Amino acid sequence: MNKEWYAAKELVGIAGFPTTPQAINQRAKSEGWRKQKRSGVQGKALEYHISSFPDEVVSALLANEESSFYLADMPKAEKAWSAIYYQLTEEERELLTRFIMRQGINALFDRLGARPQAVTTPDDDNIEPVS
Repeated sequence: MNKEWYAAKELVGIAGFPTTPQAINQRAKSEGWRKQKRSGVQGKALEYHISSFPDEVVSALLANEESSFYLADMPKAEKAWSAIYYQLTEEERELLTRFIMRQGINALFDRLGARPQAVTTPDDDNIEPVS
């Protein structure tokens, strides 16, 4: 779990929590939740520590956090690469993947200062290192 502090608006409606930030702030005050001032925000913006929440809310937040990893936006370069890759045929993808793997292995050998005479794979009898 990476995130420990949550703003009231992030907690709205989660696992039976109130449906407005104001109601969450009231509950936090009445139950004495651990809090801190939100950095970079003017005014009295607060965030609350996850240890103050009921178990079912913590479970819901953790489930959300794990699934959000897969939904995160890719950087522009990764999006472009993905678009290009999926326009290739299966054969072109395989050739490209093997080429990239070979380049990576050769770069590793260069860093180690030990380059073999040839790099072989189960599919190829003899692939010369790319220089």
